[in-house]
Amino acid sequence: MTRYTVPSGIIIFCAMAYWLSTTFDRVPPIFVRGMQPEDFPQMVLLLIMAISILVMIFDKPIEHVRISLNAWKSMGLFLVFALLAQVDLFLGLGVFAGALAFAWGERRIQALGFVAVLSPVLIFFLFDLVFRIRFPRGLLTNLWYG
Repeated sequence: MTRYTVPSGIIIFCAMAYWLSTTFDRVPPIFVRGMQPEDFPQMVLLLIMAISILVMIFDKPIEHVRISLNAWKSMGLFLVFALLAQVDLFLGLGVFAGALAFAWGERRIQALGFVAVLSPVLIFFLFDLVFRIRFPRGLLTNLWYG
């Protein structure tokens, strides 16, 4: 059933996006250098629709295995990350990384601490000091940014 349902949904979405792209303003011919604004999105959408049709025709159905418990835990941790990232991005990243390592079977406290604490700290300082990219303010980042 999904062999036809998913590609059909993609085709319907692309058709609606194609229709929306026809509402883009046209550039006066004197200013045209190449394509009009809607040309590129329309070409990409047509390509996606063509590939979806090919999937419906040539893709052989396969029997999928059940999703493992670890996969469900990982998806749940994404939700936890999204909620904690509202408080502080690096708090969410630390909790997510440590909990994910624990969920996948890591039990050594030093390794969990490295993943949960040291990795986000190193990532923060790499981007903040080396790349000079400031992160959104949060509970922990306010300690550094002042």
